[in-house]
Amino acid sequence: MQWLNEVVKEVIDRFPEGEVIVESGISPSGGYHMGYLREIITCDAIKLALEQKDRSARHVHFVDDLDGFRKVPAGVPADYEQYLGKPLCDMPAPDGSDRSYADYALQDFLDSVAKLGIEIDVIRSHEKYRSDFFVTAIEKTLENLPEVRKVLEEVSGRKLEKDWAPIQVNEDGYLKNRRFVSINTAAKELTYLGADDTEQTTSYKQGKVKLNWRLDWPARWWLLGVRVEPSGRDHSTKGGSYDTGAALMEKVFKASPPIPVPYNFVNRAGDTKKMSASKGNGILMSEVVSVLPPEVARYFILRSSPDKLLFFDPVHGVAQLIDEFAELLNKTSKTPDEEQLIFLCRHNLEPVISRVPFSHLAASYQAALKDPDKTIDIIKRTDPDYEIDQNIQIIKDELKFIEQWLDKWAPEDVKFELADKVDASKFSDEEKAYLAKLADEIVNAPADADGEWFHKAVYAIKESMDLKPEQVFKPLYRALIDKDSGPRAGWFLSILPRDWLIKRLRFEQ
Repeated sequence: MQWLNEVVKEVIDRFPEGEVIVESGISPSGGYHMGYLREIITCDAIKLALEQKDRSARHVHFVDDLDGFRKVPAGVPADYEQYLGKPLCDMPAPDGSDRSYADYALQDFLDSVAKLGIEIDVIRSHEKYRSDFFVTAIEKTLENLPEVRKVLEEVSGRKLEKDWAPIQVNEDGYLKNRRFVSINTAAKELTYLGADDTEQTTSYKQGKVKLNWRLDWPARWWLLGVRVEPSGRDHSTKGGSYDTGAALMEKVFKASPPIPVPYNFVNRAGDTKKMSASKGNGILMSEVVSVLPPEVARYFILRSSPDKLLFFDPVHGVAQLIDEFAELLNKTSKTPDEEQLIFLCRHNLEPVISRVPFSHLAASYQAALKDPDKTIDIIKRTDPDYEIDQNIQIIKDELKFIEQWLDKWAPEDVKFELADKVDASKFSDEEKAYLAKLADEIVNAPADADGEWFHKAVYAIKESMDLKPEQVFKPLYRALIDKDSGPRAGWFLSILPRDWLIKRLRFEQ
């Protein structure tokens, strides 16, 4: 957790007194994909680490819902093109409800944040602009427009167009980029050039005027007193939006800019491009927190420094990720960094991860026909070392996430159901003889026979009958789950009800 300790030290050195505001923010223009987890969880970690140092800290999430609708995202009706340029807070929700589009898009995000146990103070852009909150920032920006232009050009390294617009004006319900002419601070009005280049006058008190993005960001830093700003690496490039915002803070607002914490993207495993809600190639946050236990979702983000590119594999990587976290929890001797990581992952959450390996739980759950109580019985019978009685509720809670994983992400080769019945006519005489011999061996198995015992029994028959591996395992899995492959055979046989297994191998049921 070196990166986190360095951020906290810098905060304390630069801002030794007062509450520390850590800001996150996004425009609710579509579904929130899991890449946003990085910003939210990073902000929360910084806040918690500051509190551990006895500093008052608050995580503010600024919702840019006064932004204009820029692109129809995947999953939204094509006729929403009619709303392009309309503030997100003023558009109808695509579900036909009486909510705004912004409220509709924001709800899943807020629900996901709550499931993660993360506390945030939500600030809505439209509420702030439509009150007098942004008035002083608008005035300071527009009264110093020559300095603003100079900063933007020098820091970004590009010349602004002659008709560059520092503001957007709401005309007939749609935001338009408009050239600024003058400001009357006494009347709280400004003059701008309309579409036909004629001068128009409007109030900037009720949200009819909005600063463009490069100016809006530092304006809110100044107004809210933001001290730490994690943001995507695309904002942190040389001359990018953070650099211009920091320069505007110093030159125009005469204040210290927040400490930047750039973070890299989260890509789907195998993809070279970052997730995009508008393109529909992202895994939704809401889906992630329904499948990944919240403490594991936080662990996925926090186990690496923010500058590292992360890849998420919903199909093959979930079991490994959960088992890796469980292994960390079960370490008898943990480093201070590991203790801190566990604290950050589990803060405000009820534990869901047990000591039972994920793949073991998933297979046991399916073998028990997805009955939690029968799953517990299987694990107690086959793996008595996992302290089952002390963790029954934790295991049952973990099974709820396994159920979601099996339904949404699990690869076909790990999903199975015990076959209701089996057609003996589809097996050769040699296969029937092999399965019958295995049944006879199991009849004489010790009551506490484990996976190793069953493994050796299978291979002893293989050798005695001079069978090839596919002649051993394919008929076995076909008889049990009607598939050519399945869980590790020895272990799988050990968890099945003994009487049922013997009858099935003899084709008696």
